[in-house]
Amino acid sequence: MMNARFFVPLLIFAVLVVFLYVGLGLKPSEVPSPLIGKTAPAFALPAVHHPEQTIAREDMLGQVWLLNVWASWCVTCRQEHPLLVRLARENIVPIYGLNYKDTRADAIEWLNALGNPYITSLFDEAGQVGIDFGVYGVPETFVIDKRGVIRYKQIGALTDSALREKILPLVRELNS
Repeated sequence: MMNARFFVPLLIFAVLVVFLYVGLGLKPSEVPSPLIGKTAPAFALPAVHHPEQTIAREDMLGQVWLLNVWASWCVTCRQEHPLLVRLARENIVPIYGLNYKDTRADAIEWLNALGNPYITSLFDEAGQVGIDFGVYGVPETFVIDKRGVIRYKQIGALTDSALREKILPLVRELNS
């Protein structure tokens, strides 16, 4: 009887330590999205610069494109932004922005100051479209194919290696 009283808490503690050890080894940028392989959520949002212009998912059909979720208040977005500007100049893939839980004035000021890599940026003030896309936090970038199917999700800032090793090869494959 005495052994069971000590053994059960020790066993529970050991199981918790194993879960903690496994959890610490996971990379949050590699969390799989349940939306991979599924049609991107429907949306119709105003453009940041032109609130009278509404952009919908259907407007992107027929092209492979990136959706970059960003906000002016996001420090990491500022870090990845020069990479997006460079990618836009290379004209390899159209980049659309999803301005997430921001103000229009702050978003416009940010793009004017840092450069605008987006074909257009959608204004998601309430964050509902971001939630529909399963956004954990900003920045996140999605690769969406010609039929509107999400093929890849980058959690966190884009990097040169992520572009070179994963995103651009996938874009080339989807365009062929």
